[in-house]
Amino acid sequence: MRNTLTALGGALLSLGLLAGPASAELNQLNLKVVGTWGNLSNWKVNEQPFWDKTMPEASGGKITANAVPQTDVGIKGFEVVRMLKIGVFDVAHGVVGYIAGEDPIVEGVDLAGVIQNWDDAKASMDAYRPIIAKQFEETYGAKLMALYPFPSQMLWCNADVNNAEDLAGKKVRVYTTSMGDLIEGLNATSVTIAFAEVVPALEKKVVDCGITGTMPAYQAKWWQIATHAYLMKVGYTATFAAINLTTWNRMNDETKAFFEKQYAEFEKTAWANTMAEDEMGIICNTGVGGTCTEGDPGGMKKVEPSAADDAKRKQILENVVLKRWAERCVEKFGEKCIDDWNATIGKVAGVTAPKP
Repeated sequence: MRNTLTALGGALLSLGLLAGPASAELNQLNLKVVGTWGNLSNWKVNEQPFWDKTMPEASGGKITANAVPQTDVGIKGFEVVRMLKIGVFDVAHGVVGYIAGEDPIVEGVDLAGVIQNWDDAKASMDAYRPIIAKQFEETYGAKLMALYPFPSQMLWCNADVNNAEDLAGKKVRVYTTSMGDLIEGLNATSVTIAFAEVVPALEKKVVDCGITGTMPAYQAKWWQIATHAYLMKVGYTATFAAINLTTWNRMNDETKAFFEKQYAEFEKTAWANTMAEDEMGIICNTGVGGTCTEGDPGGMKKVEPSAADDAKRKQILENVVLKRWAERCVEKFGEKCIDDWNATIGKVAGVTAPKP
């Protein structure tokens, strides 16, 4: 009988039906968690399942959460990290770009026009992680747990845009300072508009174009208004997951190790999921290159940047984007922030931020 019970217990453990010794050592936690936009894939595919399913199951029910997207609680992107710092939330998932305006070091992880492919996007975020982690602890009272992307950021225009020169004089929705620098370098006007307000702004010609990711543009129905998909890669929208330091410091060592392990797996999954849907976002917005798996395809004209367009991007990157960012960073933090960036992301991308 004893052998039978032992075998049964082993089987139940293998099925996750009994909590093992590790879960018995975990703190009992019910956390307040805010995620990204509820209508987009990062929340629906990555963040919500992580909190609703993965964490409770892996912890044997010890770690649960009241997890909601920022759209459900009515806060804006720049408010997420502030509320994390003061303890409104124990854990936050948010876009780095929304806090970049007040913190050039954090801004450095995703400067517009720098990274042009997925391998470099992953390598650059990994290289810069210690720098941004230190900044999160010292400035925002938070422990950085993960860095992951949204799909590649491109321009979606309700205007006849067939090359970089056609952007001159256009009004373009941006959401980071360096995006504004890139757009101004293209002789266009940058306009800051909340993500949820872009479709009516495009429709009313408040803006001619907007920058967002490939699949977010489709999921937010930009394709119903925009006519041209201009596929200049602006960035990869570095997204953070962080835990309030007071919450973190209350955890025992076993719980901290558990969080680090689970978030390492979360990060791998988030990168894989986002990379897989990136090209599908273009297909769904344009109806070109395959069958949209997400619903009815849009009919935007697909415009690939030419060699001349790419040369212009590089020129603006070096003469405007990096120069302005370097001035902001040195003014607030000194020249070390430029040295750190050049030794990490600059090295990955093969570009150098100048010292003012």
